[in-house]
Amino acid sequence: MNTVGLIVNPNAGKDIRRIVSYGRFISDEEKINIVVRILTGLTSAGVDKVLAMPDTIGLTKAAISKSQSSVAVELLDMPVFGTENDSSLATNIMVEAGVGCIISLGGDGTNRCIAWRSSNVPLVPVSTGTNNVFPVLVEGTTAGLAAGLIATKSVNLKNTTIQKPVIEVEIDGEIVGVALIDAAISKQAYIGARAVWNPESIDEIFVSGFYPASIGLASIASRIPMRTKAGIYVKLGNGKYTINAPITPGVISQVKVKKWAAMDFNKKLEVKLKPASIAVDGERNWVLRKDQSAFIKLTKNGPTVVSITRTLEEAALSQSFMM
Repeated sequence: MNTVGLIVNPNAGKDIRRIVSYGRFISDEEKINIVVRILTGLTSAGVDKVLAMPDTIGLTKAAISKSQSSVAVELLDMPVFGTENDSSLATNIMVEAGVGCIISLGGDGTNRCIAWRSSNVPLVPVSTGTNNVFPVLVEGTTAGLAAGLIATKSVNLKNTTIQKPVIEVEIDGEIVGVALIDAAISKQAYIGARAVWNPESIDEIFVSGFYPASIGLASIASRIPMRTKAGIYVKLGNGKYTINAPITPGVISQVKVKKWAAMDFNKKLEVKLKPASIAVDGERNWVLRKDQSAFIKLTKNGPTVVSITRTLEEAALSQSFMM
C-alpha cells in the first residue's frame, strides 16, 4: 500500500514577528484549502492512504471534510498540545508505519522537528511560516502530485531528491536538537517569546549554507563576501564591518560584524558565551548555564528533500501522466 504522511502546523506563521515586522500571514482557511489541493494531487498520483497528524484547531479534519478526493485519510491516534512535540511524535509514528513520503505545512521550525525524526523518508516541505528558508512556496496540487509520485515509486529517488545539511546542537555531551538553516547564540539567557529578530541580542551565528535570498539570521551570513561549500560562522559585535540584512520581512537592519569564517563539516565548534540561550532556525530553544558545555557541528546527514520540479519533470518524460 502506498502511504503518505501529512503534518500541518496550525501555529505556523503566527509568532510575534507579525507584530514587529511585516510578515506574511496565511489564514487557517487558506491552510485548509492547501490541504484540500494536496489531497487532490495525491489522489491523482495513485496514493492509497494518507496518515495525517491531528491538530489543536482541527485544520486537517476540516480539510478532509471539505475534500472530494477519494484517497483514504486516517488521523493518527495521538495526543496533541499545539507544541513542536506534536510534529516530532507524528513523524515517529509515520516513519514506523513505513510512509513513502511526508508532506509538511509549516515553517523552518516545523520542518526542523520533522527532519530530526524522519530518518531517510523523503520530505515535501510547503511553506506557511514566517522567515522560511527551508520550505518552499508551492501550489498544493503540485506538492501533492510530487509526494505521490515519490511514494508510489514512479520516479527515481536519486534524480528527484537531495540530502540537505543539518546543524547539530550538543549540550553536556548530548545532541539535544538540530537546526536546518541557522543556530544562533543569544545574549538573552531565557526563552521568552522564542522568536529572535533583534541582531543586537545575538553573539554568534552558525549557518548551514549560503542563502543569499533568505530572510532572517541566515541573511547576515549570506551577505559575507566569501564562498564555501559547507557552512558559515559569523561573530557579531563592534568591529570593522557593518552589513545590511533583512532580519524580518520588510525590515532591513544594520548589523555590526566582528569576524567570520567557513564552517567545515563534522568539526565541533564550542559555544563560549555563557549564560546564554541557543536559538535554532530563528527560535530560542535552550538556556545555557555557566556550568554547562555546548558545541555546534555541521553535518551532511540532514533530511532527504524532494525537488518538486525534478520530480514532475521526470514523471512527464517517463509518460507517467499519460493514460
